Amino acid sequence: MNTFARHSICCLLLFYHSLYLLLSVSSDAMATPSPAKSMGDPGITPLSPSHIQQNDTDSNAHTGPSFIVVVAIDFGTTSSGYAYAFTKEPECIHTMRRWEGGDPGVSNQKTPTTILLTPDRKFHSFGYAARDFYHDLDPTESKHWLYLEKFKMKLHTTAELSDQAGAEFDNADIRWVITVPAIWKMPAKQFMREAAYKAGLVPRDNPEQLIIALEPEAASIYCRKLRLHQMIDIGTKTNQNGFSPTENVGAGMTQAKEHVRSKRQSRTFLVENVIGELWSELEEGDRYVVVDCGGGTVDLTVHQIRLPEGHLKELYKASGGPYGSIGIDYEFEKLLCKIFGPDFIDQFKVKRPAAWVDLMIAFESRKRAAAPDRTNPLNINLPFSFIDYYKKFRGHSVEHALRKSNVDFVKWSSQGMLRMNPDAMNALFKPTIDHIIQHLTDLFEKPEVSDIKFLFLVGGFAESPLLQQAVQNMLQGRSRIIIPHDVGLTILKGAVLFGLDPSIIKVRRSPLTYGVGVLNRYVEGKHPPDKMLVKDGTRWCTDVFDTFITCDQSVALGETVKRSYTPAKPSQQVIVIHIYCSEKEGVGFISELGVRKCGTLRLDVTGTESTVVRREIQTLMQFGDTEIRAMAVDVATSRTVKASIDFLSQ
Repeated sequence: MNTFARHSICCLLLFYHSLYLLLSVSSDAMATPSPAKSMGDPGITPLSPSHIQQNDTDSNAHTGPSFIVVVAIDFGTTSSGYAYAFTKEPECIHTMRRWEGGDPGVSNQKTPTTILLTPDRKFHSFGYAARDFYHDLDPTESKHWLYLEKFKMKLHTTAELSDQAGAEFDNADIRWVITVPAIWKMPAKQFMREAAYKAGLVPRDNPEQLIIALEPEAASIYCRKLRLHQMIDIGTKTNQNGFSPTENVGAGMTQAKEHVRSKRQSRTFLVENVIGELWSELEEGDRYVVVDCGGGTVDLTVHQIRLPEGHLKELYKASGGPYGSIGIDYEFEKLLCKIFGPDFIDQFKVKRPAAWVDLMIAFESRKRAAAPDRTNPLNINLPFSFIDYYKKFRGHSVEHALRKSNVDFVKWSSQGMLRMNPDAMNALFKPTIDHIIQHLTDLFEKPEVSDIKFLFLVGGFAESPLLQQAVQNMLQGRSRIIIPHDVGLTILKGAVLFGLDPSIIKVRRSPLTYGVGVLNRYVEGKHPPDKMLVKDGTRWCTDVFDTFITCDQSVALGETVKRSYTPAKPSQQVIVIHIYCSEKEGVGFISELGVRKCGTLRLDVTGTESTVVRREIQTLMQFGDTEIRAMAVDVATSRTVKASIDFLSQ
């Protein structure tokens, strides 16, 4: 392993520790915000109707200091990885070829999203190192350690890229990209940014150094550049790239893995050229869907391509749900509970936690072998401690439990294995796949999702032949299904490309309606009587929802919404404005059902004192990016006002 990789892993530890600290003090940071309450007298008023809204497009969005290298970190529920590219060589993406401690015979370009804490809750290790160390602990000792897995956190970092770039530079020369699911709300995105700040990855005074990438968007950016030899097309009847995937769903993916593996160079980092695009396949206005099937979530996004630059427009707001591959693990656990009893399984997980991890690792390797055409059983190794502890717990053998369970499709092997027939394994996939197919079916019924040329299936779960067949059956030839080689790295590579050109997606759809609560002049017959507030002889209507942007509205990159506010008192130094959101398009009042407070806009006007009696603070908010940004200026003095949006402290 080279110096760069070693230093990267050291920095990874720091980020993991920062995430743990944030989680320990803010366990509900990603919880759903509480419903909105009546604002009463908010201390702010719009200056006049003429200041209510003005949209501008900032063509300089994402411009800032030039960076030497872009490093992307893909946070996955089950596994994590990193990739990078130098801005002078954007056609070459470097990815980690192999993680130390990985499973033999497996392409370990990612590491498990696992973290191990000592008995006194100090950070110990992550990834394969955490898993292997925990495995080797004595059972009586392991229960005092804290082993966390399948949670959405991970990171790679580096400050020593000199041996790759041929020049000395520091962290300020690096643009960082962190991936998150598209269905994550603003608090979760801010949580990841806070972790990066806490780890010292990026300074708070230079937030542009870190950008948040939405996972299906990153996949979309990479997929549109695929060459014919870099993908499998299971939506046609013809052979492609030497593969015939329709004859045997999943066989093409197996052959593709061998093809990719044979082409790799024998060094730690794989350098991939991504200049060649499939422009011959894409025309102006073509539409395609990206289905990102990961460990924890499934994200879907719909894009339209604009030529000749190849910019992308989002046609329908990102959607999805918790339908990732860990749902299959839950079904397997339910099966074990049915056979051996939930009380035993709960006790075994507590008393023999390392053995439980071993059992789930064994199941993971076998579930990857599930396929529609499989006829021979799948054998799952039961750890000796499972067999031994069950006999002590119940007083009879595992084999006896299987005979008495009436679960006919699981048998006992004298080699100490559970023998599952293929139908039994496939049944564990069914609930998760059904959720995905239902969501896809609903999406394709939307008027915006018509005439789809390609459906790109990406993410680690996309390797499943069962999922591939289900998607193929659902589409019935309406779109071509494209699966990239090294499908688990698609998001990672796309995140690097996004970091090199964050302006590539020109139009997005707002997932929610955003606005603030304000006082408006009370109008008889228009406003409810219970909302009337009389102040200094003037009648006001309280709790009015002043809409910034509506749900599913198209928003151009850099587009801003302007509002002007004035302090309630001339001596006021800080203006705090609550931001509200809703899934409804039309919202009249912040007290309506489904409206909730989701953030706080803070304007610090210290040092901008003015002789003007009615001071105007002009605020500009950008909604066309992956995060909401705020800027403000004191109109009278033209001085910049510190503006920040907090989505976590709600």
